[in-house]
Amino acid sequence: MTDAPVSPTVYVVDDDASVRRSIKRTLEAAGYEVAVFASPLEFLDRVRPDRPDCLVLDLRMPGMTGLELQELLGGRGGPLPIVFMSGHGDVPSAVQAMKAGALDFLPKPFDDTLLLAAVERAIAHGWAIRDERVAREAAHARFATLSPQEQRVCRLVAQGLLNKQIASELDLAEQTVRVHRGHVMKKLEVESVAELVRLLARIEDV
Repeated sequence: MTDAPVSPTVYVVDDDASVRRSIKRTLEAAGYEVAVFASPLEFLDRVRPDRPDCLVLDLRMPGMTGLELQELLGGRGGPLPIVFMSGHGDVPSAVQAMKAGALDFLPKPFDDTLLLAAVERAIAHGWAIRDERVAREAAHARFATLSPQEQRVCRLVAQGLLNKQIASELDLAEQTVRVHRGHVMKKLEVESVAELVRLLARIEDV
């Protein structure tokens, strides 16, 4: 579910110019749009969290480490899919990166095939995150069109209650519940209780 075709960008952040050139060449040959940066600070103004982009990030850099940039991006409301790489990668750092949401950790030097596979997974993950966010926003917007009474009926329908039970719970006539239920299904654009449950599951504050 996307608003329009979007071409993802692979961002590469590494303080080694030869590594940046090599990765850029490999990714562009595979058809990716690539932007390279020598430091996290150069990169920060370019990140666009609303796009299914991917970040290929060196672990150890002067000034700001890859892990520090990962933490900062998490605070910006990403998450931007990250593939970490390092010539000095140790197990604790890899574990920390993965626990914080990194999708892959590539020890240098790595094969181009491994890099391309990791980037492909990261971009697919980015699309999934974006699609889910769009679906969640749409669910919120549709739910907001319900009247307070329709919202109450909606929640009880999602809990599996029958019209008769809902009528008793809300002290309404069963026919009134039937009408509200019809409005709920129409406004939320769902055709079954299962679809209704899935929609409500996307709305955290319902």
